[in-house]
Amino acid sequence: MKSKMCEMFGIDVPIFAFSHCRDVVVEVSKAGGMGVLGMARMSPERVEAELNWIDEHIDGKPYGIDVLMPSRFDDSSDMKFDPEQLLPKEHVDFVRNMLDEAGVPPLPEAEAAEIKREIVKGINFTPQESLAMIETALKHPIKLIVNALGSQPVELVERAHAQGIKVGALAGKPKHALRHRQAGCDFVVAVGTEAGGHTGDVSSMVLWPSIVDAVAPMPVLGAGGVGRGRQLAAALVLGCEGVWAGSLWLKTAQSEVTPEIKQKMFEADASDAILTTSVTGKPCRTLRNRFSEAYDEPGAPATLPAPTQNYLWWQEGRTRVERVRAKEFLTYPVGQVVGDMHEEISVKEVVYELLNEMLDAKERLNDILD
Repeated sequence: MKSKMCEMFGIDVPIFAFSHCRDVVVEVSKAGGMGVLGMARMSPERVEAELNWIDEHIDGKPYGIDVLMPSRFDDSSDMKFDPEQLLPKEHVDFVRNMLDEAGVPPLPEAEAAEIKREIVKGINFTPQESLAMIETALKHPIKLIVNALGSQPVELVERAHAQGIKVGALAGKPKHALRHRQAGCDFVVAVGTEAGGHTGDVSSMVLWPSIVDAVAPMPVLGAGGVGRGRQLAAALVLGCEGVWAGSLWLKTAQSEVTPEIKQKMFEADASDAILTTSVTGKPCRTLRNRFSEAYDEPGAPATLPAPTQNYLWWQEGRTRVERVRAKEFLTYPVGQVVGDMHEEISVKEVVYELLNEMLDAKERLNDILD
């Protein structure tokens, strides 16, 4: 395909796959696209292990990493020493009482302390923590660094470029994209509100062309609502040089989600992918669940700022919920394309389906315009 992004990375198709699963990263790159490993909730030690595995299995194909490096954040340095000091008793009681009333058992007392320590190691929201992971990643043959929460420091961009690594960043508004260009990014990912995870409030149909126009001739990837080949075709028609997809890979056999969460996604429709601050403290689109609904009820406390709300959910909620697979509380960041996710297939099949439907859309457009 004649795409600037294909030329930039030497890939066959401009399909960029964001995933927390190393297997998905490898399979997309081997299928001709570009796998990008999401490193949220990873310690530098785990980053090293994951990238070593990718290097051994990707057959020399290009891949990248995605980090959460917010330009503004609440100082969480104390969290590494005694995180419970940052959790107001009102919020802890709110979550514990909710789970107790639902019959979700507490963590075994003998295991609770170790589980909490492991959780803290995986919460990476500050620039210092992101940089520690990037330092580890720079020792590997990565070809791309993407920031999901703002522009990277100019020093990091220059260092990456010196090693032949391209840099990108996610944007939910044209002004964000312009900042990324000023910081030296090589491309921008325009993320419509339909996307899973941290996202804004502007739809892809409106956002994509506005960001394409704002930063031209800088290449743009369309993200948010990309689950089918027609949406890939739409992104290209609207001026994007390819797509960035994340939720789409959650339905695959290689996905990292548990069978219980995957089945819950197969049962969901688009409206079940809700935008809420209950998970991380920032607007995050995730699968509707009893925890998120509780924060919308009268008398519920306001959510805590990031990353404290994230720690509250993981320590007091998610560990208890996933240990017993309590379905009504199970959730995972996912976009509105969840409504089109009905069965498990392989990563390779997803890529082929995207391309085949894109070609069908092209033929239909040719017929209309002929």
